[in-house]
Amino acid sequence: MLGRVDIDPQIEEILEKAIKSRISNEDAIKLMKTTGAEFHALIQAADILRQDIIGDTVTYIPNWNINFTNLCSGTCKFCAFRREEDDEGAYFLNTDEMVQRAKTAWNKGAKELCIQGGLHPDVDAYFYQELVQKLKAELPDIHIHAFSPMEILYGAEQAGISIKDELEMLKEAGLNSIPGNAAEILNDDIRQLLCPTKMNTAKWIEIVETAHKTGIPTTCTMMYGHIEEPKHRVEHMDILRGIQERTGGFTEFVPLTFMHWQAPIYKEGVSRAGSTGLEDLKVYAVARLMFGDLLRNIQVSWVKLGFKFAQVCLTAGANDLGGTLGEESISKSAGAQHGVQTSPKNLQRIIRNMGRIPAERDTLYKKIMEV
Repeated sequence: MLGRVDIDPQIEEILEKAIKSRISNEDAIKLMKTTGAEFHALIQAADILRQDIIGDTVTYIPNWNINFTNLCSGTCKFCAFRREEDDEGAYFLNTDEMVQRAKTAWNKGAKELCIQGGLHPDVDAYFYQELVQKLKAELPDIHIHAFSPMEILYGAEQAGISIKDELEMLKEAGLNSIPGNAAEILNDDIRQLLCPTKMNTAKWIEIVETAHKTGIPTTCTMMYGHIEEPKHRVEHMDILRGIQERTGGFTEFVPLTFMHWQAPIYKEGVSRAGSTGLEDLKVYAVARLMFGDLLRNIQVSWVKLGFKFAQVCLTAGANDLGGTLGEESISKSAGAQHGVQTSPKNLQRIIRNMGRIPAERDTLYKKIMEV
């Protein structure tokens, strides 16, 4: 396969190995820096490995986002969603309002509710518990995918309970899974500049692994294209790989390209203007080669990439198009230009155009139905 391409012998050797076994951090960094023929060979190798592991099915889920407040005590430098209480556009949805929105989502076909919000002073673990209980009372069959690791930490601290006790309480209330956000880049030097009041790397790992051990699966993410370098991206994915080897609790990996337009760190001239298209493709491809079949599902974010480029990224090792969404506020606030909602038919059109097979899934990838 690779012999027909005139590429650097060292890169060719790495790619040949990668199709058979997961690559090292050192090899991954070299692949992150490829250009020209070596870059094209990387994309091809990742796509071949995707086909070997997953086949030609591309999945998606009918879901709905509810961002229940933009009031937040955090000071993340990348966030354009956050508001102070007296700011124009500041809002807070109470639990009854969220239940009504959830009913609307269910009636429109959503199987999953993705719920996240700012670190509001009136929110704690018991607020999360009440919300989940009310949602499950009204919609017992909907999957509740809610509360990032930072929200879990904040909720426990506000309530004066341990993270383990909070997670057990939320699982009993009906929480099904947790979005693996708040990871950004799992390097404390980067985090000190990017999100100085957010948890450090060790705490993020602790919360995620505690969730997994409690029987709550999570996704995992990486936000890139700001102040990090290729070595930090690889380091981040290697940390995720280690967690997955220990717990097996990640359902998918979701790379999130940095939305720079309205981000404070970009306006201050500190960060780059997001990633380039080739960087995006290399992130997906290297992720596939680093994770192999350890973490089978790699999702493209059409909200951040746009439908056309999301389709291209599906040729670089990814196998999932994410959700239909319903209300998406965080990326939109940062300047994302590709919409906040789509239909299953549109995702099916994109997938079929590639010669791949569209399939509707549940959150945990346990029920996959070709459509």
